[in-house]
Amino acid sequence: MKCRIWKKLHREEAGRFDQAYALMEKHPTLPLAEAFGVIQSGMSVDDFTARRARAKKKEEVKVARSAVTAELVDGWIAALIAAKTELTVVLAERTALDVITKVEPVAFQLERSGRLEKLQVVALAARALWEKLSAGLTREPKLAQKPAQVARQPAKRPVSDPRPFLEHVGQRVELVLRNGLTLGLPLHGVGPFDLLVGESAEALVFVPLHAIVQWKALEG
Repeated sequence: MKCRIWKKLHREEAGRFDQAYALMEKHPTLPLAEAFGVIQSGMSVDDFTARRARAKKKEEVKVARSAVTAELVDGWIAALIAAKTELTVVLAERTALDVITKVEPVAFQLERSGRLEKLQVVALAARALWEKLSAGLTREPKLAQKPAQVARQPAKRPVSDPRPFLEHVGQRVELVLRNGLTLGLPLHGVGPFDLLVGESAEALVFVPLHAIVQWKALEG
């Protein structure tokens, strides 16, 4: 009796409950709160669930990045700027020789080329070092022919969480980059957004996480 009276007084809200329970019958794993979310959003259950998954992944990436310090990578780049080191800037389909003059949150300021968005960078290394390394590097043929695009949303990238790399510092890792270049070098340092790899602290290559399509540890 009380339930019927409540439904008369709150017809709209009662209707939403009926819709939510109907959705839950069709989708047994759907919680009540998410059923209401589906109704309010006007989306399908699949689209709503996918959106929730993306939001969760985005938050996970944010937490992952905050768990890793940027000090080592930032210090390495600051030293390059101070020394005005000439670099090989590896992009998807070409390389450029330039000098970093300033670092912005999402870009590098280069002496000759001007502003370069960080998402375009595949790798950075001192010119002399890269000239030695590049001759011995292999390329994944398909990616060399057609480099992988970088998703604007970090959660959609193959590699966005820096934490799995931490346990492999000091070990040799294999990194397949989005232009097909494959690096097999010791992992020297990990930052929230980037890695430093190289045979020694004086011979390092900077690799952004967004440039990696797959990786594996080769030792340990």
